[in-house]
Amino acid sequence: MSAEETKSPSADAAADIVKPKGIGRRSVLGALASVPFLGAFVYSFLSKKAAEDARKKAILSELGLPAGGRAPAFLPRTTLKKQGQLVRLGFIGFGGRGEDLAISAGFAHPDIIAEQRQKALEDKENKWLESWLNQDDLNVDFAAVCDLFDIRTERGVAAASNEERPGGAKGFPGAKRYKRYQDLLADKDIDAVVIATPDHWHTRIALDAVAAGKHIYCEKCLTRTEEETHQLAAAVKASPIVFQLGHQSRQQESHLQAKDLIRANVLGKVTLVETSTNRNSPNGAWVYDIHPEGSESNIDWETFQEPAPNKVPFSKERFFRWRCWFDYGTGLSGDLLSHEYDAINHILELGIPKYATASGGIYFFKDGRDVPDVFQAVFEYPDRDLTLVYSATLANGRVRGRLIMGHDATMEVMQGLTVYADADSTRYKDKIEKKIIDPELPLASYSQGAKGIDTVTSATEKYFAGRGLMYTYLAGRIMDVSHLHIADWLDCIRNGGQPRCNIDQAFEEAITCHMATRSFVEGRRVAWDPAAKKIV
Repeated sequence: MSAEETKSPSADAAADIVKPKGIGRRSVLGALASVPFLGAFVYSFLSKKAAEDARKKAILSELGLPAGGRAPAFLPRTTLKKQGQLVRLGFIGFGGRGEDLAISAGFAHPDIIAEQRQKALEDKENKWLESWLNQDDLNVDFAAVCDLFDIRTERGVAAASNEERPGGAKGFPGAKRYKRYQDLLADKDIDAVVIATPDHWHTRIALDAVAAGKHIYCEKCLTRTEEETHQLAAAVKASPIVFQLGHQSRQQESHLQAKDLIRANVLGKVTLVETSTNRNSPNGAWVYDIHPEGSESNIDWETFQEPAPNKVPFSKERFFRWRCWFDYGTGLSGDLLSHEYDAINHILELGIPKYATASGGIYFFKDGRDVPDVFQAVFEYPDRDLTLVYSATLANGRVRGRLIMGHDATMEVMQGLTVYADADSTRYKDKIEKKIIDPELPLASYSQGAKGIDTVTSATEKYFAGRGLMYTYLAGRIMDVSHLHIADWLDCIRNGGQPRCNIDQAFEEAITCHMATRSFVEGRRVAWDPAAKKIV
């Protein structure tokens, strides 16, 4: 790096940046300085701005990034409507997450439209309905729905028939209603399925979907057990179907920006990653509302618990709050840790850890559950000289971002991201000493909707750099990341290739989560044996 790049910006350098074309910089600054008060103010403002701009340029040059960093991503236009490429979807499981995914695909129950329209009237800042109606028409038909609770199935049928949707497509026959998922899979008119059931049903349904030749979008966690993970991964990899796991944060623009900064080695050697999930509400702890109309007459309880290791009498609590029991899911590990792990795996490409140690307990929700409401897991990657630490409580709402800590800088990734240089960094030592880089201010930042990576040179900028909202901006539009994740899957169905969370990433997610669960249940450190391909 030349001396010109490392020296502190001067007033002359600042004037070079702001001077009008064809006018000497000293003439401009001199003229401004000669105007009482206003001239002095403008002179000071432009000089300060020019100095900050020069500092930004010097920092970005040090990072090896162009001014503004990478350009924002664009939704591939291949996902848009094309003649003859209609994809007919079947939804298996239409509870909270299943209905959310239907909305992301472009199908909402009329009650939701009415509710959002009223909210928009009451609050002009509420743009949900406007954004949803303006999202891309993915050229899909909501063709079939299956759920063990009749009322949910009815909601799916109503959503599929609602012609108020993105693109305003009309003429679809509506969704066929199935009581057994096997009959839905046997329907030759169905091209692909969305599996949004409790975890203990994922593997059986997905294996049958592979056998039926249906493309699969499956919610996380991939499986309930390690053995199921091997079975499902082998079946998918031996088939031509396109598989996507529901980790929609892989579409988050901030994560793509973070990957670029990692590739540029902005952080130096990364040795520690900390991430967490803190929630503090009954809903956040899976104490969901029990539908007042739910009963043995409209809930197929025997089918629901068929794959579960322990059978119990009919329980509305277990049906609607299934995440609270290991019989049906994997607790904090598979439900919330899975999101955090996958985000870090996406950014750092860590893969399966060598060791996992987990602990925790049921410390707050003494409601009969057997999964912990406080949980910690430590994953060791000796081949990367790195430790990943996860912690969670369902009785405190303090939000903490994902921290990726390197020798030279720390990156915090949320909906946006910030990077702080370490005061004892080797790489940035010279610029810290010359006051070009301030460890108290972000070295680089990205906020939702920004044009790219920037650096921060003032406390005001620092405030705005930390702001962020779960959507992302693409091509200047607010976009639902679940919509983008479904679009990514459909793009691969139509045009080939692998989606962002394909079966390889899904396998890594499931095994890592099962390592944490196994460590917690057995009270010991567990390891992954890559040769035997099993947890030991």
